[in-house]
Amino acid sequence: MDREIPADETPATVPADSPSSMAARGPVIVSVCTTCKTADGSAVVGPDMFAAVQAAIGAADRNVMVRPVQCLSVCKRPATVAVSSPDGYTFLFGDLETESGTAALVSFVRSYQASDYGLVPWRERADVLRKGMVARVPPPAWSPDDGRAPNAGPAPK
Repeated sequence: MDREIPADETPATVPADSPSSMAARGPVIVSVCTTCKTADGSAVVGPDMFAAVQAAIGAADRNVMVRPVQCLSVCKRPATVAVSSPDGYTFLFGDLETESGTAALVSFVRSYQASDYGLVPWRERADVLRKGMVARVPPPAWSPDDGRAPNAGPAPK
């Protein structure tokens, strides 16, 4: 898992067409599910999460786009948010509450923008995002031979 990777190790493999260090390029896209309901189905929580994230990040950074999406298919873990970019990892988080989730996402997006391939180190993620991690998907254009992250160091022997 990514939380076990030492921060001081150097890349073992990087794509031939990529520099050894590559911050996620292009806009960061924060997709907020607007159809998320509470676990008992009694209330829709997605619109509140979207409004809070939009207000916190919205126009503050031109390189971040916050968008509503109808469903992220993580219905058992509302509210759900994805953070992605064209050349970076996609992170999918669930179990987010409006206030704590929004604050954590603001910090995460800053780290995402500064990290190689948007791969935010485990220790830089707020606890609510560590616990709410649903998936981490590598960028489509990146695929080293051994499948490890570019900054993960050599493959274990």
